[in-house]
Amino acid sequence: MSYITTHVLDATAGRPAAGVAVTLRAVPTDEQIASGVTDDDGRIADLGPDRLEPGHYRIDFGTGDYFEGRGQDTFYPQVSISFSVSADQAHYHVPLLLSPFAYSTYRGS
Repeated sequence: MSYITTHVLDATAGRPAAGVAVTLRAVPTDEQIASGVTDDDGRIADLGPDRLEPGHYRIDFGTGDYFEGRGQDTFYPQVSISFSVSADQAHYHVPLLLSPFAYSTYRGS
């Protein structure tokens, strides 16, 4: 399993959000570390390397393209989640609960 994983759920459709483009970046350099697309279950199980240095990172979700593909308008063309990695952690799961006009996230396990 990758050090960083994610899961995107479409709250409006009541199902996983497949086909969402996701990019992991370092902050503040904006260096792209990894990218992927959510699978049929809305997951990316291998986003990034096996370890990350302690610091600040950001995951960008291509929500605008996802909703456009569903024929829906959205207020959020992109959702960005910034978070901190500390030296004593082994895995970070960053889920996204999504709808066209709202989203939420939390530290997953």
